[in-house]
Amino acid sequence: MSLQNRIETKLKAAFSPERLIVINESHLHAGHQPDFHGTGETHMRVRIVSSAFIGMSRVARHRAINDLLKPEFDAGLHALAVEPAVPGETTRW
Repeated sequence: MSLQNRIETKLKAAFSPERLIVINESHLHAGHQPDFHGTGETHMRVRIVSSAFIGMSRVARHRAINDLLKPEFDAGLHALAVEPAVPGETTRW
């Protein structure tokens, strides 16, 4: 199973989102470090809307997602951009 699929599976199980998009942005970071060509699954963006975030600050939402995905960081995920929202909250996407 790909990293992207593992992230989607974990987020769905933990937060039951009404909207979820996981985007592999690794190709956008090619050349940022020597020997990094933008291949693989090192940089991801998560866009998630879930009622599980109701009453949580933005920082708490980010922490909940980062805590859930810690094993993925330990396995090679380098960067994660998180865009969490509750239903009805305005998003830029």
